[in-house]
Amino acid sequence: MTFSVIQGFDGNRYKSPMTEQLKKIRKSRGLSQSDVANALGIDVANYNRLENQKVELTLSRMNQLADLLHCEPGDFITGISKTRMIHVRAHVEAGVYSESYEWEEGSWYDVAVPDDPQYRNYNLYGAETRGPSMNKRYPEGTVVVFTDTIETEQDIEVGKRYIVERERADGLREATIKTLIQDEAGNLWLMPESTDPRHQQPIEIGGANGDTVRIVGRVVYSVQRED
Repeated sequence: MTFSVIQGFDGNRYKSPMTEQLKKIRKSRGLSQSDVANALGIDVANYNRLENQKVELTLSRMNQLADLLHCEPGDFITGISKTRMIHVRAHVEAGVYSESYEWEEGSWYDVAVPDDPQYRNYNLYGAETRGPSMNKRYPEGTVVVFTDTIETEQDIEVGKRYIVERERADGLREATIKTLIQDEAGNLWLMPESTDPRHQQPIEIGGANGDTVRIVGRVVYSVQRED
């Protein structure tokens, strides 16, 4: 990815907006100053000076940052970053219990989703679906992108789909996706959307039979592979 000199480009004119855009794009990718500094091979103090306009944001550095942040160099000028790259680093699969459903870092991969201003100030997470527990909505291998409900502080909403973690008394956990529904009595349930009879029973919000149920995050995007 390269960026040539723009005819009539005035670096001083765009200096402040460019560094502000750099901050916004970095934060939208869920990266700290330290993360970016390490990737660039520079000290975090030097990177901090870059974002705070103490040193010049050169064209070569813009190219490096664009590669790292998965955007176009021009996004630092125009303020238009159309996509956001999300790390897929876990799987969700109902009925399969383990100590962790997160992968080793070497197995992570990225997907692109729209850079929606609604979620720009929040971290987003990616997970790959496995098994048939939500196959009416998410075929196996679909990537779901979700928020952290603690970070966003959003109330749960009927009709929305959530990443749900269920922990047994022995400490083993499963992660799955369920739709929040409300019955005629006003009780809330987490409902699967599956063609498999093993995965058609709703889950109580509070858990049952010694299980602890946690709503981890709300699904905001899904990405599916083409056959």
